[in-house]
Order: sequence, then C-alpha cells, then structure tokens
Amino acid sequence: MNGGIYAATICTLTPDGRIDTDAQQSHFSAVLETKGIHGLLLNGHAGEGIFMSRDEQAHVIALARQVAPDTRILAAVSAEATAWAVADGLAALRAGADAVMVFPPYSWALGADPRAIVAHHRGIADATGAPIYLFQGAVGSGKLAYAPDTLRALMDIDSIVGIKEGSWETRAYETTRRIVHAARPDVAVMASGDEHLLSCYLIGSEGSAVSLAAILPELIVALDQAVRDGQLTHALQIHTALFDFARLVYAAPGHMAAARLKACLAELGRIPCDFCHAPTPAVTSSERTALMAALRPCLALSIQGGAD
Repeated sequence: MNGGIYAATICTLTPDGRIDTDAQQSHFSAVLETKGIHGLLLNGHAGEGIFMSRDEQAHVIALARQVAPDTRILAAVSAEATAWAVADGLAALRAGADAVMVFPPYSWALGADPRAIVAHHRGIADATGAPIYLFQGAVGSGKLAYAPDTLRALMDIDSIVGIKEGSWETRAYETTRRIVHAARPDVAVMASGDEHLLSCYLIGSEGSAVSLAAILPELIVALDQAVRDGQLTHALQIHTALFDFARLVYAAPGHMAAARLKACLAELGRIPCDFCHAPTPAVTSSERTALMAALRPCLALSIQGGAD
C-alpha cells in the first residue's frame, strides 16, 4: 500500500545533541499504538534530517525498524547533490526503510531548471531501485513547488508511487491531484498541509504524511475516517480543534515547527527534553504557554476517541 496515514516523527536528542535511543524508540512505539497509523516518515522536516549525518539518519531508521518490524517506513533525503541523495537513500534502505521520499534541495527555492529536477529524481530512483515519493512544496516556498509541466514530466519515472502534497493551499492541492492522477492514477497523492487536511480530504486523498500525527495520531486518523464515512459534522469538530493548534505549530518561521512539537511533547512528558539540533533556538515560555493552550482541546477530543 503506497498511501495511508503516516506520522512524520521527531528526532529525540539528549542535552548534548546526541540521539536519545530509548526516547526515540518510545516515541515511535507511542505513535504506532494508534490503530490506523500505517507508517512512519523519518528524517523529514519534523525529524530534523537536514541537520543529521548520513549515519545518524540511518540510525534513526534502524531504531524504528527494531520497534516496528512490519511497519512501512519512508526515509526522507534532502541532499543538494544527486550523488549525496543516492548515498543517503541507499544507507536508509540498508537500515530498514521501504521507500525514499525526495525533498527538493533548498537551493531550488531560488529556481531550478526543470531538467535538473527530473534528472535528480530519476538518478535517485535508478540508483536505489526503491519506490520514490515526491514532495510538493508550499505555494509560499519560492520555487520548491513544482510547476504543472514539471509534475507531468516526473510522472514518467515509473518508480514514483506517491506524493507528500504540501502546497498548504487547497486550489494548488487539487491542481496537483488532477495533474498526477491524469497521468498516473496509481500514484498516491497524500494531503500534508496540517492546517488544511479537512479540505484536502474532502477533495480526495490517499492518506497523509504529517507531523501532527506524531503528537495527535488519534485525531488525524479520526479526521480521515470521518470524511470517508461521510460524518462531516464530526470531521468539522476535529478540524476546528486541530486548526488552532496547527496554526501555532507551523507559524512563521516555519523551521521552528519541530521545536514547537518537541516543546509540547516534553510538556506532556512524552519525551525527556525538547532540545533541537543547533542552531535552532528553544521555544520561548510565552509561545510554549500558547501552544499548550491550543493543544488541550485536541487532547480532550483525543481522549474521547475523536467522537462527538
């Protein structure tokens, strides 16, 4: 199964910046206790993969595989050079990943030749032999959102099986979905704009790969199921709770989202501490207070099982 609900998990660190093995595995176990979570996205933006060495990224994947031998694992690669991305992808597969999710190199925010975009993905696909997931960037992320013609060209790569669709705008999401399914109905378009999941689920989705599922897995699963069951009042109730929290987690600057999630998980006692890779600063006390105030209604709804 290429789609489903995937939790984009965080990377737990000790105060001196090392991966906290026990805490990391506990985090994975806690997320996967929720029925309806189909897999994990590791080393993505929430997992701070861009700050980690190849060995550290592989270590996180190996820890997840130990905890969940039968869970589908997507490994994010974010390298600028195709050769580096290939090496990262191969290391991830050896460590236990099932598929590779290719994040656009950050230099592409300034603009990238469409031929380079296709060549980068094709090079990773050919060299790794793995199923490949794309990442469609937000409409506000410069050139990291692929243009329609580029998306069509990417669909010629046979091993592409899914897209983490992070447009964060429902019109752009639907455009991506229509383009992809016109060319490749088999490719899973996974709604991944955490604030806008309800709208995207109503348009249609093959699942999600979102970091909110690392802290509120029950509600993400419940929202998806409510839409599929046609329980729109229930879905709107869940969305209303999620929206206020998501708005704070993913507010500008966006690179602080992982720190905000960690701060909440630490406040809840789910991880020992909220340290992030340098140079990410700590969340301020006032921001922490606001995050927890927005999180509490979500937790209350989770305890009720997401029910009315």
